[in-house]
Amino acid sequence: MESMRDIDRTMEREIAKGSCPLKFVRIEFGDSPYQEIASREKLLQVLSYLLRTGDYGRFAGKGTGNNVYMDIKGRKPAFQRTRSFLDRNSIFSAIRRYGKKIKPDFDGHTYLETVWCIFELPEGEQEKYRVTYDGQEAFAFPMSDKYILGLYTHCISARRAASADMDIPGSGFSGKEQGIASLEDVRDVLFQCLLFDTIKCGEGVLYADLCTIYCLKEDR
Repeated sequence: MESMRDIDRTMEREIAKGSCPLKFVRIEFGDSPYQEIASREKLLQVLSYLLRTGDYGRFAGKGTGNNVYMDIKGRKPAFQRTRSFLDRNSIFSAIRRYGKKIKPDFDGHTYLETVWCIFELPEGEQEKYRVTYDGQEAFAFPMSDKYILGLYTHCISARRAASADMDIPGSGFSGKEQGIASLEDVRDVLFQCLLFDTIKCGEGVLYADLCTIYCLKEDR
C-alpha cells in the first residue's frame, strides 16, 4: 500500500501535468450526519441518488465524472470514477449483489453517514474553475484519475483518524451515532462515495460530501 508521502508526490506530478491544484484540508461532521436506512426500498433509493441513476439520473451534471464511487471488483471493493450512466448503473447492480452477501439489517442497523470533506485552492484560483451548467453555478475541476483518487485517499484517511476522537462523551451524538462515528459498531461498509458534483463554496473553502453506508454490529 502506498504511503501518504508517495501519494502526495504522485499528486504533485499530476498538477505539473495540468490537474487542478485542489488541496484537501480536513473533514467535518455537520449537525446531522446520520440517516437511518430502515428498508430495502430506502436503501435502493439512497443508492440511486448517490449514483445518479434511475429516477435520480437528472442530478448527473458536469461534475459527476469527478465523483469517486465504490465498486466491487472480484470480491474486493475498488474505488473509481465513472464516465457514463452505464458505468454508474453497473456499480448500482454490483452493490445490490454485494448487499445480498453482507445482508444489511434494516432494524436499526443500517445508516448513511455524510461528512464534509473540505478543500481549498490557491488564492485567487476559485473563479478560474467556476462555470455555469444548465443555468446553475457550478465548479469544473480538471483532474486526472491519479489526482482525484489521491484526494479521496486523503478524505478516507482523515475519516479513519477522526474515529479516535469520536468516543468522547458530550460529542453531541446519540449512543448509536457515537458507535458509528468511532467505527466501533461498524460491521461492514456497504457503499461509499465522494461527491464532487454537489460541491459548495464557503469562506474561501469548498465542501464535498463523503457518503458512506454502514452496516452495524448487533446490539450489545
